Amino acid sequence: MTRQGPLTGVRIVELAGLGPAPHACMVLADLGADVLRIDRPGGSAGLTSPDLLTRSRRSVAVDLKHPAGPETVLRLVERADVLLEGLRPGVTERLGVGPEVCLARNPRLVYGRMTGWGQDGPLAPRAGHDLNYLAVSGVLSAIGEPGRKPVPPLNLVGDFGGGSMLLVVGVLAALLERGASGHGQVVDAAMVDGASTLMAMTWALREAGSWSDERGSNLLDGGAPFYDTYRCADGGYLAVGAIEPQFWAVVVDVLGLDDVPDQLDVGRWPELRSRVAAVIATRERDEWAAMFAPLDACVSPVLTMGEAMRHPHMAARNTIAEVDGVPQPAAAPRLSRTPGTVSGPPSLPGQHTRQALRDWGFAPDEVAALERDAAVQQL
Repeated sequence: MTRQGPLTGVRIVELAGLGPAPHACMVLADLGADVLRIDRPGGSAGLTSPDLLTRSRRSVAVDLKHPAGPETVLRLVERADVLLEGLRPGVTERLGVGPEVCLARNPRLVYGRMTGWGQDGPLAPRAGHDLNYLAVSGVLSAIGEPGRKPVPPLNLVGDFGGGSMLLVVGVLAALLERGASGHGQVVDAAMVDGASTLMAMTWALREAGSWSDERGSNLLDGGAPFYDTYRCADGGYLAVGAIEPQFWAVVVDVLGLDDVPDQLDVGRWPELRSRVAAVIATRERDEWAAMFAPLDACVSPVLTMGEAMRHPHMAARNTIAEVDGVPQPAAAPRLSRTPGTVSGPPSLPGQHTRQALRDWGFAPDEVAALERDAAVQQL
């Protein structure tokens, strides 16, 4: 793999898992880090095949329950800048590769831990998924239509926004601090913490009396008629995000509405929504999109994933790239001088065991002995 990006030269050991930790490693690998994924022998690549979350890095299959397994990982840790894991609290300690033993082998190591509930607290040992973390953190209750059940925002807010992205921030912050102190540390990234951080502005609005706990009654949750989606004549939808008065004035003009209530008159929002919905329902989605395209009105067609990759703006930026014939998100964010890239296709468990171990300091005869003893496995 040919790596490029601002993290070129940074070495990361990833203990294979699902969801946010692999996503964080994907982002770091796309930015140039040499990420070595430690998979279970015979394990699956992930939830899908190909699993795009395993791209841009190599895989070594190590049996951590084999007597030689933990020592193999610790040998890798000695040469690593970062170790990332997304297992339940206490699991890596039981396997013999917890933070204490790893930092003893490499005091400069940044040990990143990704969990839903965090490393401590009453729920720390409990199972959970994105939906559970959003439920307890107050996020899920705020998403949905008034009088209807809360709506899961895919697994974007807990797993990837509050989880992966905050783990990446914590790891990069710890690496930056290590440059001054010379010491590594443990990063405890919890989805309940990260999702709550994403809600900082909402908490501020609530404290100021500008946000109600009632779903679908607020400025940014679909409660405002100028910040919502509307069904078109063909069954498609139009997203109207005209919060500022100058944008709303354009929307009103294009829709041909007369004598509309004041935009911020909350009591007349139902009336205003009904009038907007009635007009938008008279044309097809793409008709409206064409009418609004040359205007600054904050109005957009609601596209499917397949449509999104063909949208002129998305295509111009190559936001959805095709790698080895597979459409997928391109590397992000974009840097002007040291841009990242998707440096390789998704890896399969144990696909690179022999060569990767040699590249990380194992002698050929050591690799052969580990493979012969079934401590490691080459696909």
